[in-house]
Amino acid sequence: MTLNMTLIGQLLIPVFAIIVAFISFNLGKRKTTTPILASILGFFSGLLPPLALIYLIVLVLKKDIVELDNEHSRSNT
Repeated sequence: MTLNMTLIGQLLIPVFAIIVAFISFNLGKRKTTTPILASILGFFSGLLPPLALIYLIVLVLKKDIVELDNEHSRSNT
């Protein structure tokens, strides 16, 4: 059985997009208030690998968001 390189390439792009979506979701939980949107954008940018790498670099370099706990905000008031 021979494997066509076109077939392998067509299988790798969706796998890469899923991996980028997973990484984007994990980064999105720490860096954004909408991790699902970050994951969706990561998936679609994963279909174009250079764009996906730029998107991941932007997410990594973005500062973490600060969330206040309800207990912490109540004790300060």
